[in-house]
Amino acid sequence: MKARPRNDSTLVYSTDGGKADSGKGRNGKNKKAPQSQVSAPQDGVVRVGRETKGRKGKGVTIVTGVPVHGNELEDLGRELKGLCGAGGTIKDSTIEIQGDHRDRIVTALEKKGWVVKRAGG
Repeated sequence: MKARPRNDSTLVYSTDGGKADSGKGRNGKNKKAPQSQVSAPQDGVVRVGRETKGRKGKGVTIVTGVPVHGNELEDLGRELKGLCGAGGTIKDSTIEIQGDHRDRIVTALEKKGWVVKRAGG
């Protein structure tokens, strides 16, 4: 008795130069594409929130909706990091400061004359 080849099997290893994954899951359906982050609304309000998602439980203060771009945004990020005494980065026109520094950042941005809201809990 001969063994029949299975139609629902997936390729585990091949010496061919091609890619083994065809972009379909085990059941033959296409995999979902990763969701991109939703950008902040451009309503003139600077939002300061706290986020821990994807950071192994460590909190990060997120500043979005700042009405400056380019080098001015980098300078503002550098100023806020110095004010808080913490590290951080700038990603996709948002400023991320390590730790929970929402109160300090809100007061600093209000002194600049911007409308600031605390986002989240």
